[in-house]
Formats: sequence, structure tokens, C-alpha cells
Amino acid sequence: TAMRFDAQVVGPIPLPTEIKKYTVNRSTFVHKDAREQFEMRTHKRVIDILNPSPKVVEALTNLSLPSGVNIDVKMM
Repeated sequence: TAMRFDAQVVGPIPLPTEIKKYTVNRSTFVHKDAREQFEMRTHKRVIDILNPSPKVVEALTNLSLPSGVNIDVKMM
């Protein structure tokens, strides 16, 4: 989107993957040794747009993304 408006783009820069692990018992009452582990991984990227025009900012805020994908637009 930013490249269509001839903006200077740096990235994507990968950030560390955030891993959340959950351990649950397989049985409801006994067998404490029988456990199952689940993990949820969150991958993050930084894309830096140098000197964005108002059209670029508007295009990024109105971008439709699939579920589970989020975008944060920060002006610095």
C-alpha cells in the first residue's frame, strides 16, 4: 500500500516471537502425570514508513485485514 504512493519503506523487521504455553491435565480427577501442553505463538513485524503522506496514513488505517491479523499505526 505504501509503495503504491512512492513512500520510502524500511522493513519488515522481525521482532521476537511471543510464546505463551499452557499446561492442562488430560484427565479430570487422577493421573497427574498425564498432561497436555498447548502453546500460542504471536509473530510481530515492524514496517517503518519514512515521511508518509496523508494518503498513505489513510490507506493504512482503512486497510481490511483477515481475522487474527492486527495493525497498529503510530505517528512519530
